[in-house]
Amino acid sequence: MNTFSRWRRSRRLAGPLAASLLIAALGGPMIAAQADDDEEWQALHEAVRNGRIVPLTEVLDWLEARYRGQVLEIELDHDDGERRYEIEMLGPQGQVVEFEFDAEDGRLMEIEGVNIEGMRRQ
Repeated sequence: MNTFSRWRRSRRLAGPLAASLLIAALGGPMIAAQADDDEEWQALHEAVRNGRIVPLTEVLDWLEARYRGQVLEIELDHDDGERRYEIEMLGPQGQVVEFEFDAEDGRLMEIEGVNIEGMRRQ
């Protein structure tokens, strides 16, 4: 079983934590039960349903097909009117690499890190 498969299976357990982290990434407080946070969370889900944001699973599937590694952190960042997924991965040789995707169309924008080629699937 590869790292992404394990991550997918374990995300059900990490759901509340992931929700809190995503709310924090959107600029909200860490308490997901507050009304403002619920509204932001619902707006995010609506944006995905309406096709304004690519589902995170699509981005992770794209990464899994092209790169080896373990996901360390995922953020949805909103800078200068653009939403971006920032995904930090630990590669098989201990390298840490950050992948940045346009959340609206799923396009890979940038890769930063050391020995990126060592993570690329053949």
